[in-house]
Amino acid sequence: MYTVNTASEKASPEEITALFEKYAQKRDNSVRNEIVMRSMHIVKYAVLSTRNMFRGYADEDDIYNEAVLALMSSVDTFNTEKNVKFDTYASIKVRGAIIDYIRREDSTPRSVRRFAKDYDKAFSELYTQLGREPSREEIAERLGITVDKLDSFAARSAASHTLSFEELVFDGFDPAAETEDGCYETEKRLMEEEKRQQLVSAIQKLKDKERTVVTLYYYEKLKYSEIAAVMDVSESRVCQIHSRAMEKMKDMLSEYIIDN
Repeated sequence: MYTVNTASEKASPEEITALFEKYAQKRDNSVRNEIVMRSMHIVKYAVLSTRNMFRGYADEDDIYNEAVLALMSSVDTFNTEKNVKFDTYASIKVRGAIIDYIRREDSTPRSVRRFAKDYDKAFSELYTQLGREPSREEIAERLGITVDKLDSFAARSAASHTLSFEELVFDGFDPAAETEDGCYETEKRLMEEEKRQQLVSAIQKLKDKERTVVTLYYYEKLKYSEIAAVMDVSESRVCQIHSRAMEKMKDMLSEYIIDN
């Protein structure tokens, strides 16, 4: 695993500019490493904000390592002549690398995909019978699986949907891209803005609970367990609501999503 000393403080924009000017003069690895160490907040935030996506089937150390490598690569590919902050450029590159790694590692077996449908059916039947939201134990019993397996399937089901959502937001977006004549890709930027407007519209069309989960997860950066506490429901129920919301948004935003 590649490791770096993370003791250095976060660099100011002016300090980052000065370091890049120094790095441009002589491609000294020690200068590159200094930029990386002073930018480790990008890695930490990217890993933290994607934890629910890789939890249960990808090791956090591997994710962290992938993010550090992406940050190092960002230093080499960053163009200081563009009117783009390094933090913005590197954040997108690092997050994209994490998503790519998760997709390579995640095969999402049919059993997990089938689970989402079985869960919906079991939840609806029990809700009707009991007149209240069923517990994790009750749902697991109806499905004939253990509670641990219920939680594992729920997390992986939610993660597979999250990947498509993340790709919708980040796929193909390079803030430093340029055309042959050196101008920024205005058309591409307008496309990104349209995409985000459609994203907001899709979120507004969700049901209240679905909109709450999406807002707390993506905008407030809460974990599933924290969202469950806020909404007073089980964590597996949050996963189920999240998965349903992602399915709806994928349908509403299908023309903007590139399936791999």
